[in-house]
Amino acid sequence: MNTLTPPAAVTGSEVDRIAELRREIDACDAAIIELVQRRLAVSQEIGAIRKASGGTRLSLAREQQVLGRFQEALGPDGAALGMLLLRQGRGRL
Repeated sequence: MNTLTPPAAVTGSEVDRIAELRREIDACDAAIIELVQRRLAVSQEIGAIRKASGGTRLSLAREQQVLGRFQEALGPDGAALGMLLLRQGRGRL
């Protein structure tokens, strides 16, 4: 026998509010995608400049700074997000 009550259906103004919030999420996602694309282009340019000047394509000290900043702001998942961004910009090691 199930003693749990089913969740109430979302109706009326709640449906409108959810739709509004989803549009806001969509706008955030679009901005994030644009910023990630910009970040990748900048990162790839840095790698090309470093390589052309005889250096390595990446700086581990710099990557640690980036990961630390993401972790401080967003916690452990932030560090994972930072690593994904680094990997996209430089490729896998």
